[in-house]
Amino acid sequence: MENIETGLLLMAVGMMTVFAILLIVINLGKGLILLVNKYAPEEVVAKKAAPSRARVAAPVVASAPVMGGPETAAIVSAVSVLTAGQGKVVKIEKI
Repeated sequence: MENIETGLLLMAVGMMTVFAILLIVINLGKGLILLVNKYAPEEVVAKKAAPSRARVAAPVVASAPVMGGPETAAIVSAVSVLTAGQGKVVKIEKI
């Protein structure tokens, strides 16, 4: 019976030691993160300005009028913004 008590005591002390060391490692990691963020913050990357174009291509729509002017203008402007002026609307059709 004495061997079981000694084994359980050693197991309890070992588990508490491992738990304490894990808490120390976690807190040191959090401290290191705070320290690095304070003294070496992440660099802010400046976005490149979209090249300005003098003329914008007029949209080519399907022969049958599918949508009105505001909808077509919204689609053309969205494509222009998303593609940084490189995209072009060729055809708009309702599915």
